[in-house]
Amino acid sequence: MSTRQSKAKKSTAGIFHSHLPILSSSHLLILSSSHLLILSLLLSLAFSTFSYAAEQTTKSVRLPVVAGSFYPSDKKELRTMVRAYLRNAGGVTVGGKIHGLVAPHAGYIYSGIVAAAGYKQIDPTVSTVIIIAPSHHAAFQGASIPSVSAYRTPLGDVPVAKRVSELLKQPGITSVKQAHTAEHSLEVQLPFLQEVLGRFDLIPLVVGNLDPQTLANTLIPYIKEDTLVVASSDLSHYHPYKRAVSMDRVCTRAISSLDFDSMHNCEACGKVPVLTLMHIARIKGWSGVIIDYKNSGDTGGPKSRVVGYAGIAFTGGFKMSNEKKELPAVEREFLLKLARSAITSRLKDRQFTINPEEVPPSLMEKRGCFVTLHIGKSLRGCIGTILPVDSLYESVRKNALNAAFRDPRFPALTLDELEKVHLEISVLTVPQRLSFTDGEDLKRRLRPNIDGVILSQGGRSSTFLPQVWEQLPDKEEFLEQLCLKGWMSRTCWNDPETEVQVYQAEVFSE
Repeated sequence: MSTRQSKAKKSTAGIFHSHLPILSSSHLLILSSSHLLILSLLLSLAFSTFSYAAEQTTKSVRLPVVAGSFYPSDKKELRTMVRAYLRNAGGVTVGGKIHGLVAPHAGYIYSGIVAAAGYKQIDPTVSTVIIIAPSHHAAFQGASIPSVSAYRTPLGDVPVAKRVSELLKQPGITSVKQAHTAEHSLEVQLPFLQEVLGRFDLIPLVVGNLDPQTLANTLIPYIKEDTLVVASSDLSHYHPYKRAVSMDRVCTRAISSLDFDSMHNCEACGKVPVLTLMHIARIKGWSGVIIDYKNSGDTGGPKSRVVGYAGIAFTGGFKMSNEKKELPAVEREFLLKLARSAITSRLKDRQFTINPEEVPPSLMEKRGCFVTLHIGKSLRGCIGTILPVDSLYESVRKNALNAAFRDPRFPALTLDELEKVHLEISVLTVPQRLSFTDGEDLKRRLRPNIDGVILSQGGRSSTFLPQVWEQLPDKEEFLEQLCLKGWMSRTCWNDPETEVQVYQAEVFSE
């Protein structure tokens, strides 16, 4: 007899002991046929009851389906891998408590280091996690919550929050079994959360065809101070490396700045989860920051066909000057006209004044910025302020004049050049220190076309804006030229004593 059969026998015996007297064999011999029929029915009912209960117990836990493929199935091996990713992950350090996170869902050898860059920064006081994941295998309407009591991984069981019973009563929230049967995009997030948080309650949603804003409105009442919302998504799929980086740059900027219009140009398998998180962030007043970006060409795959991965956090703890927040078109136009008017007035010896009442309120906030002048394809001046020491409009005015008349690399701009000059403005986020172990590690952590970089050593420093990557796409050459720009050793970037900071920029031009 098997162990399971033995347990079943003991369980059914317990059922009968509570309902019938103990009968000896001699008693059974004198039972009538009707008594035997009743006894037979009771036995059948008891065994079917046990069988149903056992089946329900098994069904109440959603078992892992990609353990052994997307991540190790062995508990010790998985824990070691996750801890290594959490320990070695780099990226931008986020200020304030993370309330929302975009995290990739590929195999750990490809996207684990990017996922870890976000997960290592989540607050340990988080007690409930809402994961919004795309469906890769089933087409359906709405958002599905599985009929289970827990999700299992090799690290243990994650209990499903009791509040899902309330959520399932909301319009558009359903339970579609096939949406969860083989889905990996939600499952792969769990080991990172288990390692960082220990115990937490899970609200698992796999989404089909739905309106992200409607889902966001539905979820808002369930999001408290101790709640983390995770949108599971990879970015562009199977493009050549450089093309993928360019495409993903548009996408990561749009997500972090809550630019819903630009999301039309974003290629992401989890676009609906991401848009849902963006709507939640807009409603809650959260700010976005790109923590890390890589693609499979950076983490071990071929560069001919890559998949993009990003870690993007949303937090309510940022001040406005720390945000990577896109300016509306009308405000960009205001700043470009301001910069040109300031330069024109100086060249024509006219007084230039600004009526503060005409300045949009958001441009009164302190922001770092650079103003760059070009004539044709040639640089004609570039000066800026990295840190937010002045209001943005005043910083643009000052730096426009400095770039035109005080860049030591060029003579002062002349009136004859005024019509030829082309203006570009870069509005910066606050720089964040980037930790690294050596030069190779630094190269791995830098994100071309996304990160502006500051190198500082021995009282000297220099910076390249993110757009300089277009002229210097090779990471080593980029860093060498940045060292030389600051009158430092060509290999200063390879020195652990060198401080490295990164920032992002919103760039717009005439």
